Amino acid sequence: MRSFLDTNVLVYADAGDEPVKQAIALDLIGENLRTGTGVISTQVLQEYVSVALRKLKLPVELLRSRLSLYSRIECVTTSAVSVNGALDLHVLHRISFWDALIVHAARDSGCVQLLTEDLQAGSIIAGVRIVNPFA
Repeated sequence: MRSFLDTNVLVYADAGDEPVKQAIALDLIGENLRTGTGVISTQVLQEYVSVALRKLKLPVELLRSRLSLYSRIECVTTSAVSVNGALDLHVLHRISFWDALIVHAARDSGCVQLLTEDLQAGSIIAGVRIVNPFA
């Protein structure tokens, strides 16, 4: 089953102050790398690097290593078409634009589920089931 990994999954993989969430995130990333079922987006990578630099204070060398690993996961690029589609989802489902962009990327890449703690777990948005793996 194709799963879209939201930014918080990547962030928790490096969050030493959240050992339970870190273990879950590492398992999810490892499983999706092994099975080839994981999907991320350029937005997820950009947000991850921003948080990793600003909040986690990770060194650039470690970030480059993580990005090399994450390059093995299918990555959806953000386009003008996807921004427009996300705007529609934002209006229709009354979610933040940034969350709508993630949902749009998940749907367009054929993901059945979106692994995130940022949206209501159990809901279905644009045909994508929202799953909070950390709950």
